[in-house]
Amino acid sequence: MNHLAHAVLAGDDEGRRLGGVLGDFVRGTPDPAWPAAVREGIALHRAVDGYTDRHAEVAAARALFPPPYRRYAGIALDVWFDHCLARDFARWSAVPLAPYSSGLRGLLDRHQALLPPAARRFARYMHAHDLPAGYADPAAIGRALAGIGQRLRRDNPLDRMLPLLQALDGPLQQRFEAFFPQLQRFAREWTPPHP
Repeated sequence: MNHLAHAVLAGDDEGRRLGGVLGDFVRGTPDPAWPAAVREGIALHRAVDGYTDRHAEVAAARALFPPPYRRYAGIALDVWFDHCLARDFARWSAVPLAPYSSGLRGLLDRHQALLPPAARRFARYMHAHDLPAGYADPAAIGRALAGIGQRLRRDNPLDRMLPLLQALDGPLQQRFEAFFPQLQRFAREWTPPHP
C-alpha cells in the first residue's frame, strides 16, 4: 500500500494518520519523544505492509506481471492500488477525495517539525502535484513510479510500467476489490504492540 491507503487505514485519529504516512520515512524504532499515536501509526503502517505482502490476492496480482516486471510488481502494486483507491474514493471513504487530500497535506504542514527530511521533501512534492488526490490520474502514477525507480540503486523498469498496469487494470481492480475490504478489517482490528 502507498500513502493514500496508509492514511485511510490509519482511521480518524490525526496522530495515527500522520504515523501512517511517515511509515515509509522512518527506519528502526520511532523517536520515543513523538506522540504515542504517531508511533502507533508507524507500527500500523508496518503491520499493513506485512499483511499486504503475505496476502493471497496480492500474490495473485503479482503473478500477472511478466518478467522482467514481476520482480518490481510489489512496488508497482503499492502505487497502483492507491490509484484504484483514489479513482473510486467515495466507495471507501465518507470524506470526498479532494478535501481528504488537502486535509492530509495540512496535517503534514502542521506537524512539519516531526517530519524527517525525506518526508518534508515528499510533503512539498504532495503540494506540487495535488497528492494524494492526484493518484486518481494515471499520469501521476507514472510519475510516482519513475521517481521511485530513480531512487533505487539498480537499473529497473519502474519508469516503463504504467502501460502494463493500464493493460492489467481489469484484473488488478478485481484483486484490489477483493483484498482492500480485508485489509480494512485487519487495520480496524489491529492493536498496537505493548512497549
